[in-house]
Parts: sequence; C-alpha cells; structure tokens
Amino acid sequence: MTEAATTNSSRQEGHGGLWDSVKKAAVIIGSGIFFLAAFGNSLTWHLQRFWGASGDFWQNLWTKLYLAFEGHDPALFFLGTMLMPTLAFWVTNGLLILVDTTGKPSFITRYRIQVDKNNPVDPVKLAHTVRTVLFNQVFISGPMVVVVYFLMTWRGNPCGPELPTFHWALTELAVFAILEEILFYYTHRLFHHPALYKRFHKQHHEWTAPIGVVAIYAHPLEHVISNMLPPIIGPVILGSHLASTTLWYCLALISTTISHCGYHLPFLPSPEFHDFHHLRFNQCFGVFGVLDRLHGTDAKFRETKQYERHTLLTSFTPLSESIPDTTKKNKLLDPKE
Repeated sequence: MTEAATTNSSRQEGHGGLWDSVKKAAVIIGSGIFFLAAFGNSLTWHLQRFWGASGDFWQNLWTKLYLAFEGHDPALFFLGTMLMPTLAFWVTNGLLILVDTTGKPSFITRYRIQVDKNNPVDPVKLAHTVRTVLFNQVFISGPMVVVVYFLMTWRGNPCGPELPTFHWALTELAVFAILEEILFYYTHRLFHHPALYKRFHKQHHEWTAPIGVVAIYAHPLEHVISNMLPPIIGPVILGSHLASTTLWYCLALISTTISHCGYHLPFLPSPEFHDFHHLRFNQCFGVFGVLDRLHGTDAKFRETKQYERHTLLTSFTPLSESIPDTTKKNKLLDPKE
C-alpha cells in the first residue's frame, strides 16, 4: 500500500472512529436520560433515605464537628482535604503493599494483570517510590491545600454549618468527574510530548507494571499540574462545601489507586485501561476513556485481550483465566514493539 493510500485510510478510520464515538455518546446519554426519567424519583428516594438515616444523621454529625472546630476553619479544612484523603490513600495502599511484598493472601495474586511482574515487588524500587510519594504529599499537596483554602474562602464559606443537599452533592460529584477527565487527559498527553516526557513524566513510567502507590509517584511539576489540578479545580469553581470536597478527594485517590494497583479484583472498577497505558505509553491517557475514544488514543488498546477484559468482574474467576491470551506471547503486550 502506498504512503498516500495509508494516510487516506488512517484519516477515514479516524473520522469513522470520531463519528462512532459521537453515536455511542448519544446512545449512552439518551439511555441515561431515559433511565433517570423512568426511575430517577425512586432511585433518589432510596438514596436519600440513606443520606438522611436516623433523622438528620449526617447533618448532626457535621454540626458536632463544626462546633468542635468553631473559630478554627483552616484547621477543619486541612483535616478534611489533606488528612482524610491521605488516610484513605495509605490505608488502601498499605493493604496492597502487603500483598505486593508478601504474595499473601494468595487468592488476591490470582487477579494480577501482568502475571509475571511484581512477584514479589522489588523492595528497593518500592522504598524509593514511597519516599517520593511522601515528599509529594507533604511538600507539594500540603501547600496546595493551603492555597485552595484561600481561593475557596473568596467564593464563600467552605466550612459552613449547613451541609449541601443530597441532589446538589451528586451534581457536584458529576461535575468534578467531568472536569477531571478533561484536565487530566490533556495535561497527561502534554507530559507525553517529547519535550517534556524524558525530563518529567518518564519517572512515573519507570513502572511498566504499576502498583497502587505509583498513583502519585511523579515529578513535583507533574504532581502539581496533572495529579493535583484536575481533581482540585471542580470544588474551587463550584465553591463547594468541605464535605463534598473531602468525599471527592477520597474517591479520586482511591480510584487512581485502583487504576494503578495491578490487580483486576472482583466488583471493583477495571484497572485494565490504565495498566495498558503503563505497558504501551502512547495509549489510554484519560480516566474514563471518553476522550481517548474521541481522539483515537485507545485504538491499539481496543485490539487487545486487555480490552476484552476491561469490564467489571462479577465473578471470582480471574479474567486472565476466563479470557486467556490466544498466544503465549502476544506482540501487542510487548512495550518494545
């Protein structure tokens, strides 16, 4: 095939991929609207019962905490946006590190995505990674939380006495997720530019088979722009309450930990998408994959067994067993190809 023909074919494939993505997006959004119209009232009623369990359970809990920190809003804000998410991150990763270093409990290791890697994890490499992560959390995330506090106080009172309504909290989480997808995708692709990759982002890609703690193992500049800014921007723009912000930060850290953990565990979101990014570098840049689909940066991923396994595992049979590789050595799995 001539170079011109190849280029023309690629363009047609690109346009087709974009149109296909638009159609799929329309179907998904349309289905979502139909579902909400049909079941929205019933669903939100059940969720609101949990939100308002035991009367005003969450509001009463917040009121006690608010009164305990009365007059010390900065301390309360730091507790919610720094201490709580950090605790969520290290509790989750502490359990994963235990599995990575000991191989126990053994039933978890059956779900390892790259079965021949990190078995067990290199302790020297792990120690260096943990030190870098702690540095980023203490000396980068900590000061950024202080800046965020002052930005949010200009918008209002992030530590106000009233919690947001249930519906508004759900709306905020949806907006946060959309903004994170957009900002993370484009800043992440920026750091893959040859002018920036070697100096900044290559550090994160030292782990071609990632583990959970690698989620925020990065150069300080990348940590600010690509790790911190995408989840921070939503609460700042919306002037969110501390409760919503804390919940979002915890969810974001646990989510990115799962994406990097290296295990496709039952009933948890699939990490196959981002694991493949660490394997191939030039695929799967986003969080949800929406922008990757639109830009065609998941084309090679969709040709692999990893794509077939990129689903919620609802049984206890590892997907590497139920969807095995067709050959012993799949060239698509080789990052050097």
